[in-house]
Amino acid sequence: MSFYIGREASKLWKRICAEATTEINLLAENWKYLLAGIVFQYIHGLAARGVHYLHRPGPTLQDLGFILLPELGQEKAYISETLFTFIFLSFVLWTFHPFIFKSKKIYTVLIWCRVLCFLVASQALRIVTFYATQLPGPNYHCREGSKLATLPRPDSVFEVLLINFPRGVIYGCGDLIFSSHMIFTLVFVLTYQRYGTRRCIKQLGWTLSVCQSLLIIASRKHYTVDVVVAWYTVNLVVFFVDKKLPELPDRTNAAATLLLPLSTKDNKDGRTKEENHKLLNGNSVVDPADWRQRTQANGKILEDGHTNHADTAMNGA
Repeated sequence: MSFYIGREASKLWKRICAEATTEINLLAENWKYLLAGIVFQYIHGLAARGVHYLHRPGPTLQDLGFILLPELGQEKAYISETLFTFIFLSFVLWTFHPFIFKSKKIYTVLIWCRVLCFLVASQALRIVTFYATQLPGPNYHCREGSKLATLPRPDSVFEVLLINFPRGVIYGCGDLIFSSHMIFTLVFVLTYQRYGTRRCIKQLGWTLSVCQSLLIIASRKHYTVDVVVAWYTVNLVVFFVDKKLPELPDRTNAAATLLLPLSTKDNKDGRTKEENHKLLNGNSVVDPADWRQRTQANGKILEDGHTNHADTAMNGA
């Protein structure tokens, strides 16, 4: 038993090292895109912090979702955050599964470049939207009478730049249209829908997205319009941005993963990626002009010019 565990542990370690080498090479080529996406997450948080200074509490607006869904209350507001945390962590773990499992379809670095691109496009639209119109926040800490509903004038620029993380993010007000939680949720679900392999998990992802939407409204963290706008905006953003991005390489062909270059440039020997794919799939790459018939005799391939000689040799003449 211990021998089996040691052998499997050795295989796992080799797999992790091999995958790490591949991902490091990809990271060296794409680190600028990842860094830009991460920096924009800070910019998005800074924009949400800034709009809190502009927020003015007022009566909660009439909302169809508030009428139809019972209010969970402050003591149960953690339910929606718990579900969001589960979705977030599950997706992060899935993106790193190539380090553990043999069957893999994605590269971790490339999938996060794609995800961050979707997030940046959606969050840029969100910033423009919630700065265009500030609505009175429906959340409990954003209502009239709450000390957190408005922020005092900052004493310095650093107070704004530090955004009081994470308290400033959790207790923000004014950044309503459209829901940031739904941006992350839908981007993750749409990404797994495209690159995931298990149908049951895809169905579970969409089910959790609907549950997350209802819980956000029931917790009074957003108006219904914030959630509805997020649903069609994020789907459209992912649809159009995905068409502009290069297609991810398919890792289902293990040989292609090991032998094919990741660059779109031609190989040193002059062969293109398409030719390499044909070779790996067992198809010969033949010059279209060289269409002469070839005959095999005694394990050797002869051109049609020597076919008669081969036939006579085989007949003993």
